[in-house]
Amino acid sequence: MIKHLRPLGILLAFALALSAAPAQAIGKLAPTAIPAVFQTLSNSKFLADPSMILVDAMTGEVVFDRNSTQARKPASVIKLLSTTSVLSYLDGQKVFNTNIYKGINPSTIVINGEYDPWISLIQSQAKKMGRTSLPRLGFNTINRYSEITGTKTKRLRILYTGLFPQDLANLQAFLKKRGVRTTVERVTTEEAVMQSAEPLVLSTSPTLETMVKWTLLWSDNVLAERLARLAAVTSGETFNTQGVADTFHTVLTSFGIDPDKIEVSDGSGLSKQNRVTAKAIAELLMKIRNDPKYASIYDGLPIGGVSGTLQKRFLTTAPQAVGLVHAKTGTLSGTVSLAGYVDSEDRQYIFVAIADKIPRRYSASERARDTLDRILGKIAAPIFPELVPITTS
Repeated sequence: MIKHLRPLGILLAFALALSAAPAQAIGKLAPTAIPAVFQTLSNSKFLADPSMILVDAMTGEVVFDRNSTQARKPASVIKLLSTTSVLSYLDGQKVFNTNIYKGINPSTIVINGEYDPWISLIQSQAKKMGRTSLPRLGFNTINRYSEITGTKTKRLRILYTGLFPQDLANLQAFLKKRGVRTTVERVTTEEAVMQSAEPLVLSTSPTLETMVKWTLLWSDNVLAERLARLAAVTSGETFNTQGVADTFHTVLTSFGIDPDKIEVSDGSGLSKQNRVTAKAIAELLMKIRNDPKYASIYDGLPIGGVSGTLQKRFLTTAPQAVGLVHAKTGTLSGTVSLAGYVDSEDRQYIFVAIADKIPRRYSASERARDTLDRILGKIAAPIFPELVPITTS
């Protein structure tokens, strides 16, 4: 016969449950069992000889290693390098101004920007997220210019600095659709100031850390690429792929990480020419984990079964890991990757897995993802084990 506990009985039962020696979470591996089990699981045909590493985040001890020094295709895991690099050179609270002025010369406007990486083509989206709106820039430029000059202009010369080429092209296209033809000329920041008269429209972006979080949570390719190039130009490198590659190498070296096997063709991970080692990524995750400067990286990582690109993962493959995995996903044709952190009771592990030899089929990618989820499910466990209801009879 089951009896309901009185309040005092409930408190006593709860205290007894907490004071009892904690049993191992159901299905969770003991630390000493991890290497052998991970070796067996990583042999799965669905992973096709992956590169993997598991590190104790507190001690730095390598718990499991498989091909971790081999150069592999990272897919979107390379976004960890893009975001780390930009935060290495710019403060997370940095905002980017894009200001447009009437020029001192007739039929001229001046755009003085700071390479805002997140200008939006959609007004409603910009308003919702506090982003700079390209339609707002365009409309206000036309309207304010007409108010100041008393004429409706049909031609404008644009002097600009600190604007991504695609944003400039989009602004020109926007103005052209509204009957304003433009020519453009790039100038220095100093020249932009000297050539500026009355302000037409002033705009400020969200903080850099907000952009970093969004990039990682939703694997935004355009934003990741722009953050990488912003890091390059801020560090003094060129505003191109080589500049990004040199910047990544410099940042890794500054952390004491060997960059020799790192090959960079973009900052988003879309290129199949990119190469990283699981060891280098794990070392990077180790270095930045408790550094406040890079806090937005951990905060922005998708959470297994909860948010972002991991929202639908682990729910059926490893439900015990839901909420306990914070990681950057990666997918290309023939590649599935995952890199981040997994909570395991009173410890946290850093893991990196790159399966870049799988068949180029969607079904193969799905099986590889499911297999990785199940592997992490073997070590994921909350700091407090689930309490079993106590009843009396």
